[in-house]
Amino acid sequence: MDMFQMRIEELRKQLNEHNYKYYVLNNPTISDQEFDALMRELQDLEQCYPQYGDPLSPTQRVGSDINKAFKQVAHERPMMSLANSYNIAEVQDFLRRAKDGLGGEDCEIVGEMKYDGTSISVTYENGRIVRAVTRGDGTMGDDVTSNVITIKSVPLQLPQGMDYPARFEVRGEILLPWASFHRLNEERQFNEEQLFANPRNAAAGTLKLQNSAEVARRGLDAYFYFMLADDMPFATHRESIDALKRWGFKTGELTVLDSIDLVKDFIDHWDVERKKLPVATDGLVFKINSFSQQLSLGATAKSPRWAIAYKFAPERECTRLQSVSFEVGRSGVITPVANLDPVLLSGTIVKRASLHNEDIIRQLDIHDHDMVYVEKGGEIIPKIVGVDTKQRQPDASPLRFVDVCPVCGTQLTRIEGEAAWVCPNKWTCPPQIYGRIEHFVGRHMMNIDGIGEEMAKRFYDEGLVKDVADLYDITYEQLMALDRFQDKLATRILRGIDESRNVPFERVIFALSIPFVGETTAKVLARNLHNIDNLMAMPAEQLATINEIGTKIAESIVDFFAVDQNRVIVERLRSAGLQMAVSEEQLAAQSDRLAGKKIVISGVFTHHSREEYKAMIEQNGGKNVGSISSATDFVFAGANMGPAKLEKARKLGIPIINEDDFLALLNSEN
Repeated sequence: MDMFQMRIEELRKQLNEHNYKYYVLNNPTISDQEFDALMRELQDLEQCYPQYGDPLSPTQRVGSDINKAFKQVAHERPMMSLANSYNIAEVQDFLRRAKDGLGGEDCEIVGEMKYDGTSISVTYENGRIVRAVTRGDGTMGDDVTSNVITIKSVPLQLPQGMDYPARFEVRGEILLPWASFHRLNEERQFNEEQLFANPRNAAAGTLKLQNSAEVARRGLDAYFYFMLADDMPFATHRESIDALKRWGFKTGELTVLDSIDLVKDFIDHWDVERKKLPVATDGLVFKINSFSQQLSLGATAKSPRWAIAYKFAPERECTRLQSVSFEVGRSGVITPVANLDPVLLSGTIVKRASLHNEDIIRQLDIHDHDMVYVEKGGEIIPKIVGVDTKQRQPDASPLRFVDVCPVCGTQLTRIEGEAAWVCPNKWTCPPQIYGRIEHFVGRHMMNIDGIGEEMAKRFYDEGLVKDVADLYDITYEQLMALDRFQDKLATRILRGIDESRNVPFERVIFALSIPFVGETTAKVLARNLHNIDNLMAMPAEQLATINEIGTKIAESIVDFFAVDQNRVIVERLRSAGLQMAVSEEQLAAQSDRLAGKKIVISGVFTHHSREEYKAMIEQNGGKNVGSISSATDFVFAGANMGPAKLEKARKLGIPIINEDDFLALLNSEN
């Protein structure tokens, strides 16, 4: 081994140790700068000496942007689900059944936290990770190894010379910590993407991304709770968890419980303390500690007889309503928001909750300064679910919805057939203006880096940007003249503005904030009309004949371009160099082969990724739909299509075509 290989191995060892201290023990011993310096040195050496490369090197945790379809593999041992309990009596029944199953033999039980994420099975050989597989249907799952190795708390190489078996499997939960979850949803809200409902959904969705670099960016975590091996060197579950900790795995706390009173105390303790944890939880797990007793008890068709889950009730707290704010969105809709005395719910301090609209306020019968029940139940958006009328102040008045815009003072109007009140002052109401600016720069629109909600508002308040076209007149000198503005940010924003000139036409349409024109509708308009002049000139009757447009959207488009100010903005954007037509390459690739077809895509594919196939469907006039119904024209099925979808398609008589047939369909002349 030469000196360069020795240094590479030493750096990998040091970086793995520091990752363990930071992400598992939460006790770093070097600064971020020192860690980065070691990482840079290793990256440079690996680049100079590729013969010493290792796919499990700490440098590989950033992931790759190469799309790879997941392969389904069989679990060596089935991954079963746990039976649930919801009160102490049901836990007692579990313990009685276990004791009866052991012929009256005493059994020791252990309690541990039930983490609310997505289950994973990870296999190690000679201390190196070789495979990570999702739970799937319990018999087969997806091989997501390339994504799991990006998770910093998952050991890639265990320390040498320790007592782990030559081959073993460890099971755990992949989680998105609360901090990462809130950051991700803030990004999605800014980009007007659908928010993740809870960390569990976010973790599951992230783990199945085809881009492991994006997986690495999102900041998943992992807790492990069970070990399996043919030559298990331990007699009890507790011994195995202690060993996993020694080997570098992150595990939850495990407590031996000798009596039902201790079980009850354990439940009461964690019902409170779990709210302080950095990750989501939804209950506890009680297990028989002895592996030999677990083996004797066996399992039913679905669940082991030696373990049971205890589920906590959805979190609900009662707190004081301080006031109600009425906020104005970019489309002018007024949203009432309750300002509350701070209360801890699902790992976060909740101070605000949406009241949605006037009808909800009336249904709840909320009065000034009421004591209200707030519920989160794992959902991201807190909601008020009731009022404690017994604590209502005698002189409290019912909440009243505002009748004028709280910002510009314009008389509100109500949307016909809906519960929403709207400020009609679209062109001079400040929140609507900087709301449209914020929308315009979002990731699925013009994707201008460095401008978010606060920056859009600041640009408007400073008089720098009064409409979206003003963005293309901003200069470096203007940015640097703003208070506390730095060169790095100014350069980043100007680069983002310049690069936005290459954004395709359909995203420009979406960015304009035409009412009722979302991302999918914008694609339909671009595909059918080809350029902005056709869109601005077409009458509503003709627009409405386009598949998926309809009268409401057509009239909204015509009304939008009937405003001179909007046409001026479009012309200024055209002069700034934005794409106002579908490119020649896109036009050449378009066809009507799938015109009007509603297509469900499911499974794993070989020749292209699922996202690429979705784009092909849209490019050829088809529509991607998420669920199978009698209106579905056909199912485009890859390998390992979900059994539930397959059964429903067969039951409804929906045609199912494979990848080769689909590509042949696109290449056919008829």
